[in-house]
Amino acid sequence: MRILNIENERQVLKNVQVGDNVKIFNFVNAYGCSIGDGSKVGAFVEIQKGATIGRNCKISSHTFICEGVRIKDNVFVGHNVSFINDKYPRAVNEDGSIQTDADWRVVETIVEEGASIGTSSTILCGITIGKGAMVGAGSVVTKDVPAGAVVAGNPARIMKK
Repeated sequence: MRILNIENERQVLKNVQVGDNVKIFNFVNAYGCSIGDGSKVGAFVEIQKGATIGRNCKISSHTFICEGVRIKDNVFVGHNVSFINDKYPRAVNEDGSIQTDADWRVVETIVEEGASIGTSSTILCGITIGKGAMVGAGSVVTKDVPAGAVVAGNPARIMKK
């Protein structure tokens, strides 16, 4: 793996570990994350610190991958997918002070090998999307998805196994 530090009018890549043959399109904001061999990251994607993307993944445009997300090998993430890493997001504390990193904790999300996540899905934190599972477009995933299952809807429900 090599480390990228690029900042220009088309992209910001700070302390990004990338494997061989990684393709990162324009207008990507990524920092403190890792992207495995052969993966592709589409335009207008944000990948936050501590997120990991495995080998041979396709991350489509306009996707948000936050801290605490682990995407394993051979995963497809459709356009405009959003991951969440906080179960109780707030801007301020009870006393009215602005929250800082010390006021909340990252809740990890795992996408297992070979899973596919459809366009415009929202993936809540603290869940695992199982190996080879498929999430239908527009789904809101609120709980674990078993390996090989197909889920869809809001909230996402198992359509078939």
